[in-house]
Amino acid sequence: MFSTTTKTAIKAVIFISSRCSECQKVSVKEIAEKIDASEHTVGKALQKLVKFGIVNSVKGPSGGFSISNSQRETPIFDIVAAIEGKEVFDECGLGLSKCSPDHPCPIHDEYKEVKERVKQIFKHKKIKDLCDPVTHGITYLVG
Repeated sequence: MFSTTTKTAIKAVIFISSRCSECQKVSVKEIAEKIDASEHTVGKALQKLVKFGIVNSVKGPSGGFSISNSQRETPIFDIVAAIEGKEVFDECGLGLSKCSPDHPCPIHDEYKEVKERVKQIFKHKKIKDLCDPVTHGITYLVG
C-alpha cells in the first residue's frame, strides 16, 4: 500500500523521536543504520518532512535531524500525506486507474474497507504513540 520511501520516513521519524528525550540531533547515517535503510532514501524522505514541518534539520558538522515535543503530536497520516499525498488512501488495490463503485476491480469492496481502517489508524496514531513502545523495547524498527 505504501512506498519504500513512506515506510522509511515513518521509521526514521519514530527513531528521531526516540532520541527526543536526549534532545539529540541525529545524522542521516545513524538513522539509516538503525532502521536498516539506505542513506539516500532516508535523506530524501526527511528533507520532504522538513519542508512540511514534521521534523527539524540543522546543517553542518554538528547538524542532523530532531523533533520537538509539539511535532511528536503529529499524526502518522501527515507523514504519509507529505511523502505520497493523501490520495494514496484512495488508490485501487490492484492499481487500476478507473476503479470505482460503478467500475470495481475484483477486490474493490474489501480493499476499500482495509484502506479506510488504515487511514483511521494513521489519523489517530501520533508519532509519540509509536515512539514510546520502541523507546521501551516493546516494539522494533528492524526485523
